[in-house]
Amino acid sequence: MDLEITTLAERPHLAAGMNELADSWPEFMLHDIVSNIFWTQLQQVFPNFALVGTYDGTVVARGYSVPFALNAPGRGELPPGGWDRVLAWAFADHRRGVTPDTVSAIEIVVDTAHQGKGLSGQMLAAMRENARRHGFGELVAPVRPNAKHTEPHTPMSEYAFRTRADGLPVDPWLRVHVRAGAQIEKVAPNSMTVTGTLEQWRRWTGLPFDTDGPVVVPQALVPVECRLAHDYAVYVEPNVWVRHPL
Repeated sequence: MDLEITTLAERPHLAAGMNELADSWPEFMLHDIVSNIFWTQLQQVFPNFALVGTYDGTVVARGYSVPFALNAPGRGELPPGGWDRVLAWAFADHRRGVTPDTVSAIEIVVDTAHQGKGLSGQMLAAMRENARRHGFGELVAPVRPNAKHTEPHTPMSEYAFRTRADGLPVDPWLRVHVRAGAQIEKVAPNSMTVTGTLEQWRRWTGLPFDTDGPVVVPQALVPVECRLAHDYAVYVEPNVWVRHPL
């Protein structure tokens, strides 16, 4: 059975199915402040850049991207703030009526029951084609390398550029992007930030958070910094900027 991929604008009745996908995001990742501000607006504001993948009408994958003005005054370079920053730029540009010149990927999710079938690569190809169809010459992405969590103490600046004997990235998700035509540009050192009290982190992770300093959390790309005296912990996630010429 072939995966049917369209924009949400073409099949708006599938919005609820996109929201109900069984994903594999760890709980703490759902508490990024920027995400909580903008996430529920993606479908309404950018339906032409929201992709939905279905098997026989059932939603099995989704992909969100946003148009923004990379070359607006004061910008010009892919931001160190990565995912958080580009999402904020996109909504600010839309609100102000600024003409976008670039599209950024925001998320590609495949239902857990359908992972391992190459659907993420198909969604990425569709996202590239959708940006091209709308007249853009480039798709960028603040990529979250999906095997980096196995090496939380390795600097992203080292991990992101590590390659296999065939020259492709060691990381599987970065490898999908490069195979699709992307170029790895640089690390976004503070791409996402999650802060919370120690009790919140205990609830999100099931860990005690009873020691000062770095705490290795399952599925986190780098350790979470814990401060007992001040009753908070903070996770600053690095991502990897890639560029897809279209």
